Amino acid sequence: MTHRPLEEPTRPVRPHPVDLAWQRTPEPGEVDPAVLGALLHRHGWQRRGGAAGRYGRWTPPGPGGSGTSLLVPESRAFPDSDDLLGEALDALTRSGTPSAREVLVGLAVPSDEVRWWRDVPAGPADAAPWTVEERLRSAARQMLLAAALATRARAGYYGARHRRAAAALLESVLVGPAAGGGRLTAFVPVGTGRPLAVRLQQALYAAREAIDYRRATGGMDAFDGAVEAGVSRELTEALIALVRGTEGARIAVEWAPAAGVPEDCVAGVEPVEFSPGDLSVLREAGARFLRDEPSVPVHVTGAVIRMRRSGPRGEGSVRLRVLAGADIPHVRVTLDEEDYRIAGHAHLVGLPVRVRGRLESRGGFRRLTGAEGVVPVQVDDAERDRLMKSLHENLDFFEEACGGEECD
Repeated sequence: MTHRPLEEPTRPVRPHPVDLAWQRTPEPGEVDPAVLGALLHRHGWQRRGGAAGRYGRWTPPGPGGSGTSLLVPESRAFPDSDDLLGEALDALTRSGTPSAREVLVGLAVPSDEVRWWRDVPAGPADAAPWTVEERLRSAARQMLLAAALATRARAGYYGARHRRAAAALLESVLVGPAAGGGRLTAFVPVGTGRPLAVRLQQALYAAREAIDYRRATGGMDAFDGAVEAGVSRELTEALIALVRGTEGARIAVEWAPAAGVPEDCVAGVEPVEFSPGDLSVLREAGARFLRDEPSVPVHVTGAVIRMRRSGPRGEGSVRLRVLAGADIPHVRVTLDEEDYRIAGHAHLVGLPVRVRGRLESRGGFRRLTGAEGVVPVQVDDAERDRLMKSLHENLDFFEEACGGEECD
């Protein structure tokens, strides 16, 4: 089996279809009038009459909206429907209303929308300190990442596990501007990110119920069951970051009108609310998840990228770039003298090694304990050449690996 080293630059690939779709306004023929109407309603536009059964007249939210209006057909049953849709799309494109951009994004690619609100005191003219918006964006990303992790596996604490796959799931997500530092919207494409949105909605409600149960009974048992819904230490930390320094925060997940409501989910529910009074329970739950997540038995295959020991003999520490066996980028292993020697020789000839042990939760699943059975792993010539190139670029560390003497 050939493995590409994780730090090697990836080969150019074709642009993701989502990337292309975000960059253009959809054509009238691609727009479902019912979807456009649903998106306008979602983003605060008001329907103010129109020919019944033929089209509706929509005006934007907020003061000054009466000067702008869109005529949106209710269906394609009439010959002028494409003309009306084209005029409506052109008006949305030219509009300076933030909600117009959000509607266009929802039309460009069917997207579930995640919304965050933080109740923070407004500054002069509703301005917000720079740090307020930074905290909102940081907390929102933490929350999306926690939901993405939960699509890979269920765990109370992930640490370094599944991070690359979870981060890759966020690459197609678009985030709109934060309104005054207190509101933010993320657009999660249905085609690539619906499992993330589903898991987030279920995890938020499970976290809310577990907090309420803790307050009512004094027990933390509900958090154990909430793990199956996607609640984790990573999610509790994201909620703490969102709520801290506010009078309260809310999160809502709204489904793409073009794709409908996913199975086991509901539409039109109220946002999930969290308050500063929840922070102590969230911290307690996070500590519980960290403490109780068990170590994991694994067989890891990895390339040796660093070796260290205090002298020319005895056990030593090895750092592996993980190629298979655990969904983490790197792991540290303490090896006895014989296994350390085998790892060093394998690296010198450009071969990865396989080792078994337990991936410890302490330290974020970055350390393998009880390691034994180190053996070199055969790879094809191309992979071996890449490993050898990595060796020649990092020869300096072998002085540390050998304790200042020639490796035997």
